[in-house]
Amino acid sequence: MSDNKWLEDLRIKNNWTQEKVASMVEVHRSYIAKIEAGQTPSVKVAKKLGKIFGFPWEKFFNEICDDVSHISTGTDG
Repeated sequence: MSDNKWLEDLRIKNNWTQEKVASMVEVHRSYIAKIEAGQTPSVKVAKKLGKIFGFPWEKFFNEICDDVSHISTGTDG
C-alpha cells in the first residue's frame, strides 16, 4: 500500500477538510483518511475524487498495475 500524500496535499491546498471531501464524494470521513494513508479507493470513489480535484481517476491504479505487470508468471520466454 503506497502513500497518497499527494491527495492530502491537494485537499489542504483547496482548504477542504476530510469531512468536506467525504461529503462531496458521499462516503464517510474515515474512508477519506484511509485513502490518504494509502488505501486504494473503489473505482466509483476514485472517479469522484478525480472529478472534484481535477486529476485522472486512474492515478490510484497506475502504480498497482505497474507492480502487477512486472511480476513474472513463469511463462516468459
